[in-house]
Amino acid sequence: MIRIALRTLRFHKGGFIASFLALFFGAVIVIGSGGLLETGIHNAAPPHRLAAAPIVVTGDQRYEYTQQELVFPERLHMDAALAEKIAKVPGVGSAVQDISFPAALGRGGQVTGHGWSSAKLSPYKLTDGTAPAADDQIVLGEKLAGRTGLKSGERIELLVHGTEKSYRVSGLATGPDDGGDVFLADAEAATAADRVGRTDNIGVFPASGANARDVASAVREVVDGAPVTVLTGDDRGRAEDPGVIADGSDLIPLAAAFGGLSAMVTVFVVASTLGLSIQQRQREMALLRTIGTTPGQLRRLILGETLFLAVVATGLATIPGPPFGRWLLSAFADAGVVPESIAFRAGSVPVVIGVATALLTAIGSAYIAAQAAARTRPTEALAEATLQRRWFSAFRLIVGLLCLVGGAALAWGTAGSAGPDAAGVATPAAMVWAAAFGLLGPVVVRGMVAVLRRPVGKVSGLAGELAAHNARARTARLASAVMPVMLASGLAVGLIYMQTTQSDGADRAFEENLRADVVVTSASGGLPLDLVDTIREQPGVAAASAQIPTTGYLEPDEPMRPSEGEDKGPQPTEVSMQGVTPQGLDRTTAFHAASGTLSALRGDSVALPAAYAKDHELGDLVPMRLGDGSHVKLKLVATVDGRRGYETALVPASVLVGHTDGGLVPQIMVSATDGTDKGQLAASLSKLGKDQPGLQVAGTEVLQAAQADANDTQAWMAYLVLGVVVGYATLALINTQVLATTERRKEFMLQRLIGATRRQVLQMMTVEASLVALAGIVLGLLVAGATLVPLSMSVLGTALPGGSPWVLVVVLAGAAALTLTTTLLAAGAVLRGRPGDMAGIKE
Repeated sequence: MIRIALRTLRFHKGGFIASFLALFFGAVIVIGSGGLLETGIHNAAPPHRLAAAPIVVTGDQRYEYTQQELVFPERLHMDAALAEKIAKVPGVGSAVQDISFPAALGRGGQVTGHGWSSAKLSPYKLTDGTAPAADDQIVLGEKLAGRTGLKSGERIELLVHGTEKSYRVSGLATGPDDGGDVFLADAEAATAADRVGRTDNIGVFPASGANARDVASAVREVVDGAPVTVLTGDDRGRAEDPGVIADGSDLIPLAAAFGGLSAMVTVFVVASTLGLSIQQRQREMALLRTIGTTPGQLRRLILGETLFLAVVATGLATIPGPPFGRWLLSAFADAGVVPESIAFRAGSVPVVIGVATALLTAIGSAYIAAQAAARTRPTEALAEATLQRRWFSAFRLIVGLLCLVGGAALAWGTAGSAGPDAAGVATPAAMVWAAAFGLLGPVVVRGMVAVLRRPVGKVSGLAGELAAHNARARTARLASAVMPVMLASGLAVGLIYMQTTQSDGADRAFEENLRADVVVTSASGGLPLDLVDTIREQPGVAAASAQIPTTGYLEPDEPMRPSEGEDKGPQPTEVSMQGVTPQGLDRTTAFHAASGTLSALRGDSVALPAAYAKDHELGDLVPMRLGDGSHVKLKLVATVDGRRGYETALVPASVLVGHTDGGLVPQIMVSATDGTDKGQLAASLSKLGKDQPGLQVAGTEVLQAAQADANDTQAWMAYLVLGVVVGYATLALINTQVLATTERRKEFMLQRLIGATRRQVLQMMTVEASLVALAGIVLGLLVAGATLVPLSMSVLGTALPGGSPWVLVVVLAGAAALTLTTTLLAAGAVLRGRPGDMAGIKE
C-alpha cells in the first residue's frame, strides 16, 4: 500500500502542493518561534565593552527568594573597596573598577562616560595623544572625534550629572564602541558621576597561568553574602546592560505566546487543508473499498501518503526555520522590545518541536480522515462519496462545546484582568474561540445555507440555486474552505483591535493624569532636586513638582527566605512608583487622595493606590523595596485612586532620588498661572539655563510624543506577530480556495457537457465563494467579538474596542475580495479546457 500511496500522489498535484505549503510554512514558523523561546531561556548577552575581562563582578539585580523572578530596575552599585578585596584573591592578576554614566558633549550629542582604567576591559587602545592624567583631561573615541571634528589638544564642554565642565582632549582611542564613549581620569569620573566610593562593575583578570574557572569560584567564595554576582562567558553582557535580565526574560512569555499562537494556527491550517484534500478523494476511496480494499489497507494508504508528504515538507522547513527565528529576534531588538545585546541561541529542540508539531498534526488529521473512510462499508462507499451524508460527528461536537466553555472561562478572566494585563489572557482566548467556532463551523454553515438558500436563489437565479444545493450537499467541504477565511479575518480583526484598545487605554491613563503646561528636562542626565523650588518662584508659575518614575515592591508580611520550589514562599507585589514633591502636585497631575492627604508626603512616607492598601491603615509602616533593592519602611499617609492596571504609588522625591541610576530628577512638571502664555513661560524658564547647564524647556507635547513612541513599540511588536500569523492564515486561505476549486474539474466539465456555459459556471462559483466568504467573516467576527468585548471592558470600561472602524472595513473587504478572487481565478483556469476533455480526467 505504501508503494501505491507514493504513486497516487502524482494524480493529486493540487492537494499535494496545498498540503505541502501548509506543512512547510507552518513548520518554519513554529521552528522560528521555538528558537526565539530557547533564546529567551538562555538569555545570553555576549559582552562587548567588557569582553577583555574573563570574569566580571557586578551588583545582583535579582530579587531573591520570590516565587516568580523579579529584577530591580535600577542598577545596584557596589562598594569600590570590594575591588581591593578581590585583587587579593589567589589567582587574581588584577581587579579593574568600571563605572558608566550618561553625558552630553557641547557638540556631539549624547555619550557615555567612563574612568580610564576601565578602557582595558574592552580593550580600548590609544591611537593618538596620552591617557587622561589630570582632572581636566578627556579621551574621545576615534569615531566620535571624527564625527565632531575634535582633535587632541582642543577643549570641549561636557555636561554630566547636572553640571558643565571644560576638558582638554588628551588623546583618541579605538575600541568596540568608539563612536559614543569618552574617558576621564578615574577619580574625576567618580566625582563627575557622583559615585565616589562606589562602582558599577569590577573586571577580574586571572594571573598568568591561573585557570579562569577556578579563579571565578574563588572570587565567589570571597564575595559570598554580598549583594553581588560573579559572571563569566556570555553572562558578562548582563553587567554592561542590567536590562538584559528583565527584558531578556520578557522574551520567554513573548516567544511562548507567539509560538503558541503560531502552533495553534498551524494545527488548524494543516488539519483543514489535509482534511479538504482527502475529502476531495472520497470517490477514489469508495472505489477502493468496493473492489475489496480492507480498512487497514485504506488507512495505510492515506497515512503513507501523508507521512511521505509531511517528512519532505518538514525536512525542508528545518533549513529556513532557524534563520527565521534569528530574523524575529533582530526585528524585536530593532523595535526596542528586547535588548540588542541578546544573542540568538537555539539548538535542536526548536527544530524537533516544529517538525513534531507539523508531523503529528498531519498524521492526526490523516488518521481521522482515514478512520472515517475505513469505517464505511463497501456497499455504502459510493453513496457516501456522492451524497456526503456524514458531515458532522459527535466527537467534533463534544470538543467544540468544550472549547466554547474554555473560551467563556478565558473571556471571564480577560474581563477581570487589569488593563495592561488583559491582552495576555485575550490572546489565547482568541485561539480557543477560533477552535470552538472552527469545530462547530459545519453547524453554523449549514444553518446559514438553510437561511440564505431562498434569498440567494431569488437574487442570483439558477446559478444561486445550484450553488446553494452544492453548499447544502457538501457541507463538510464548504466548512473546510470557510476555516481559513475565519482564521484570517477573525485573527486580523481581533489582534489589530486588541493592540489599538491597549494603546487607547494607555493614552487615556496618561492624558487623565497630565495637568502640567510645561515640562523641564536636561541634556546632562537630570536636574537637581532643589531646582523645583527655584522654578516655583519664577513669574507665571502656579505650581511645580518633580517626577521620578521607577518601580518598587511591597514586601509580604512573612519574611523573605529561601524556599523549596518556585511555587512556595512569599511573592512581593510589584507597583509602579513615582517620586514627587507634594507642593503643586495637585496642579501638575491628577493625583488626589482617596484618604489621608498628599501634602503629608514628606520624609519616609508613601501614598499607596487604594487597591494595594487594603491590608494597611493610615499611619502604618509599610515595608517596601525600592528600585535599587534598598529596604525601607514608609509611613502610609494617604491612598490614591487610579485607573485599574495603571495605579501608581507616590513617594517623596527626596526619598527616591538617591535610589535611581542617575541620582537626579528626570523632569519637573510646571503649571502656568491663569492668563500666562505657555510659550512665554517656556521662554522665561529657559533663561535658568545660564545657571543650570543643559536645561531644556518644552510643552507637554514632548511627553505625549514619548508616550506615543512607547505605544508604537508595542504596536510594532503586535503587528509583527500579526503579520506572521495572519500572513500564514491568508496563505492558507488562498491555498484552500484554489484546492477546493481546482479539484472540481470533473464536476465543471459535466456541467459544460449538459449545456452550462462557462459564464454560468463562473456565476455559480461566484455565489459559492460569496457564501464561503460570508460564513468565514461571520465566524471570524464571532471569534473577534468574543475576544474583544471582555478585553475592552477591562481596558476601556466599554464593550466597544478602541481603534478606527476602517480597520474592520478593510479587513473584511480584503477577506471577501481574496476569497472571491482566488476562487474565480482557479475556476477560470479549470474552465479553459473543452468539455470533451473530461474523458481524460483521471479519478
